[in-house]
Amino acid sequence: MIDLNTEGTELSQEEMLRYSRHVSLSEVGVEGQKRLKSASILLVGTGGLGSPLAMYLSAVGIGRLGLVDFDKVDASNLHRQLIHGTKDVGRLKIESARESIDDINPHVQVDIYETALNSANALEIMNGYDLVIDGTDNFPTRYLVNDACILSGIPNVYGSIFRFEGQSSVFGMPDGPCYRCLFPQPPPPGAVPNCAEGGVIGVLPGIVGLIQANEAIKLLLGQGDPLIGRLLLFDALAMKFREIKLKRDPKCPVCGDKPTVTELIDYDQFCGFHAEEEDEGDNPLEITVTEVKARIDNGDDFVLIDCRESHEYDICKIEGSVLIPLSDYEAGIEAIDKSADIVVHCKMGGRSAQAQAWMLQHGYEKVLNMTGGITAWSQDVDSDVPVY
Repeated sequence: MIDLNTEGTELSQEEMLRYSRHVSLSEVGVEGQKRLKSASILLVGTGGLGSPLAMYLSAVGIGRLGLVDFDKVDASNLHRQLIHGTKDVGRLKIESARESIDDINPHVQVDIYETALNSANALEIMNGYDLVIDGTDNFPTRYLVNDACILSGIPNVYGSIFRFEGQSSVFGMPDGPCYRCLFPQPPPPGAVPNCAEGGVIGVLPGIVGLIQANEAIKLLLGQGDPLIGRLLLFDALAMKFREIKLKRDPKCPVCGDKPTVTELIDYDQFCGFHAEEEDEGDNPLEITVTEVKARIDNGDDFVLIDCRESHEYDICKIEGSVLIPLSDYEAGIEAIDKSADIVVHCKMGGRSAQAQAWMLQHGYEKVLNMTGGITAWSQDVDSDVPVY
């Protein structure tokens, strides 16, 4: 159970009615509801996972919610981020989320942090919260949240989603594992597509986010069997749950017996994302969409390869491009001359970077990656090409 100070916390008559289905549960009761009202939770992200988390945690009466986000609502968010509506497109997500929370439960204190969580601000922002819930979608921030929670002694309710699959666990509890015990090293940049590249079924963040919310409530109430030392895996297509046992790694650099990470580090660098220096010249392995368009208009002799999947190619394509899906790239690329001048693209640039690396390793001489993919093409060259 998380230590909470409930001294002086009372429930009004209106709150007793609002939470009546809660307090009638012996596992919650009046004292349990007071614990929820006394609790403070920091939500890192108000997107796919953060949306159901914010909505349900406010509804059940968590006293204070902190929201960390700097992004704006995009139309592509609306099929899964239900805390935002069509009217909110273009607004800051934290502002839209706060407005929805106020409507769901005006008894909740909402503190917003319009910023990207980073090594310079994470410990300060987390200070004073009883629990942190990770609703992020990238590896640098997941490692940052994990390390900051361990250094601060704050439990971390983890969740992630991709396509039709999700997972959740509880990290940072006494004698329990942390995220680094599960994933000691991040995957190479671009090796794991994000939701923008790979897609996500709209209901999945709701399912996984509510699993995270349930774990948070259990931890605050001191009830049930939390996902400490257990990784819960969910497959929406098969409608199956699986569980993997986890143990704290005594050699873990953060939560191990002799930790070597005692302060926050550069997580972009740790995960292989190196910021370009201001004086660094153009990347000789990349080409912009406008440069590709100029080559097409000039009638240059080159092969434009689209390494997206066939169902994406059906949505939109650049005329004259050759479809060779990354999932079957080795077989499909055989027909392309290794001495040809090649430009490869995908949706946003991640998968095409993988395809480019493979070709350069296998004897293809001139291969350029089109930065930004077909999304950038739609934005900067041809707006008639749909964005998806």
